[in-house]
Amino acid sequence: MRAKRPTSFDIAELAGVSQSTVSRALRHDSMVSEDTRLKVERAARQLNYKVDVNARNLRSQKTNTLALLIYEDPGTSDSLINPFFLAMLSSVTRAAARHGHDLLVSFQQQSGEGNADYAASKRADGIIFLGYGDYPSYIARIARLDEAGIPHITWGPVLPGQPGHFIGSDNVQGAREAVAHLIAAGRRHIGFIGDISENCPEFRDRHRGYLLALEQAGLTADPALRLDAEAAEQEGHRAALALADRGRPLDAIFAACDLLAIGALHGARDRGLSVPGDLSIIGFDDIQAALYTNPPLTTVRQDTEAAGRLLVENLLRLMEDRPIDQTIIPTRLVVRGSCRRVG
Repeated sequence: MRAKRPTSFDIAELAGVSQSTVSRALRHDSMVSEDTRLKVERAARQLNYKVDVNARNLRSQKTNTLALLIYEDPGTSDSLINPFFLAMLSSVTRAAARHGHDLLVSFQQQSGEGNADYAASKRADGIIFLGYGDYPSYIARIARLDEAGIPHITWGPVLPGQPGHFIGSDNVQGAREAVAHLIAAGRRHIGFIGDISENCPEFRDRHRGYLLALEQAGLTADPALRLDAEAAEQEGHRAALALADRGRPLDAIFAACDLLAIGALHGARDRGLSVPGDLSIIGFDDIQAALYTNPPLTTVRQDTEAAGRLLVENLLRLMEDRPIDQTIIPTRLVVRGSCRRVG
């Protein structure tokens, strides 16, 4: 005779709780205490009760899936993906798995009208964004998501009064420490490469840190040593050539990202400048390629492990209608061969 299949009533009786509490505990409802949930799970194991995940999700209207939308960065490479986001992808995937969620990864074109955001929200409980392209256009899309009540969070600039929820690095302080390191090494004529328009608020904050370090050292920024450039190696190469050809004193370059810095290394070599002898160069991000340039690139490291963890944890709080704070994560200067003290 076939054994009777255990039911939620049997679990409730063994655990000494109501059937509704059993149902809420098995779907990890935040209203159920941790002690009660563990008691229910112990009873379920004793009875060899198997949770029907699909039925549970259907009843709770949850997918147990998070969507990660990575927006293309046309200037970066043939893959159109900023290599910094590959490290972020890994950390977000691990964080989602630790919390028992699957991750739906989708690569998006910047030319899209935001329809992908809404499509992803139908297949996932919340959305994580990496990359935003043109910031003003992106913020308009974020405001629409807020109005629609779709839980979402973005890795990007943390600015006062912006819609949505953001987690990002301390761009100002990271840049300040990088430029202060150049100054301490005896460099006095420091160029800046990066787009500081409203389209790139993170680069703009890194420029603020650059100016702050110069001011604190009693130095004046030379406007002729600043060049706008998008995040691409070819842009860094072009900018380094242009700076070298301007005939102004130049003994260091701070680039707003590693891709620009790597391009600047090649540009310096093309103009017969030795790095770090004639010119010290620092980037920002600490992508994997920074280890393998010649010389290895000094850079500002963004903490991708903490970023992935905080993105997932805060998105889960938003999905439960719990408040969160926008978070700025500290950076760390990683000194390698592209910098050397003068004298």
